[in-house]
Amino acid sequence: MQNDVVTNGICSTESVNGSRDVWSCKDSDSLSADHLVIMVHGILGSSSDWKFGAEQFVKRLPDKVFVHCSERNMSKLTLDGVDVMGERLVKEVIDVIQEKPNLRKISFVAHSVGGLVARYAIGRLYRPPKEEVKEDTSGNGCKEEPMGTIGGLEAMNFITVASPHLGSRGRHLFLTDDDEGKPPLLKRMLEDYDEFYFMSALRLFKRRVLYSNVGYDHIVGWRTSSIRRDSELPKWEESFNETYPHIVYEEHCKACDADQYETISTEDDGSSDKLEAKWFSFGLNQFPMKELVRGLSRVSWEKIDVSFHSSRLRFAAHSVIQVKDEVMHIDGGDVIQHMIDHFLT
Repeated sequence: MQNDVVTNGICSTESVNGSRDVWSCKDSDSLSADHLVIMVHGILGSSSDWKFGAEQFVKRLPDKVFVHCSERNMSKLTLDGVDVMGERLVKEVIDVIQEKPNLRKISFVAHSVGGLVARYAIGRLYRPPKEEVKEDTSGNGCKEEPMGTIGGLEAMNFITVASPHLGSRGRHLFLTDDDEGKPPLLKRMLEDYDEFYFMSALRLFKRRVLYSNVGYDHIVGWRTSSIRRDSELPKWEESFNETYPHIVYEEHCKACDADQYETISTEDDGSSDKLEAKWFSFGLNQFPMKELVRGLSRVSWEKIDVSFHSSRLRFAAHSVIQVKDEVMHIDGGDVIQHMIDHFLT
């Protein structure tokens, strides 16, 4: 059973199990929309957390996108661990792709721990490139290298919003989990591990974007959501952006190999990282934050820093950055606008 709603030319369907699909009601738009956008909620969340964001995506890109707000990990199911949630998301994405044969592209937009779940899921959804090399038809004598896919679709945007990439409180996030003698999951997710293509999948996306709160986020800190060491955090206090008032800093970070990262970070004695690590791990299994930053820096990132320091809702920054409900769109709406304005379709 489904509940169909039409609002200002935007169609949405909420199934009995809680999933939410959003698309343009105009037939010509819905037929041409071949870009699947998977929106993943955070801890103790639901598909409705992305309602505002999903509707804004379809409103601005009606003939481009079909949005699916994930439901397989709602409420207390978000406490089951990143791997269990990731496997559920994999099955959900495959189901959506099979139901929509016209889809050609895929993007992920994920909030909080949903960013880690999405990273896990793409590692399972990754399909290696086919062996044959396509002949070039442009006449320049070059051949087009085959590309891998995510569930058979072209990987476009991988966007996380206030996600704890360097760890936080919770299973798998303390970096002390020990699954049958394997390294902590966040460490495994720095590589292609067994049948999991974590880094190959992440590298496949044309854009990787991090939206982070610079302050007032009492669930996920600035460093862990922006994949930076303490010495790499920028000065933002003097910033002003007329178009996007709450975006205070933007940085495009190129991919670094291990040697380049070591050169960049030699001036930092690591003391701040050790202090940070106390929040992320404890005991004999401690895994330095520096190793996570270095591993994730092997791919390029766009880092978008957000501040709600002057907002009346600043103490709810972790939810405001996602625009979790309609009350928050006045404060966080420009973040969603920025996301859509820079979205590759």
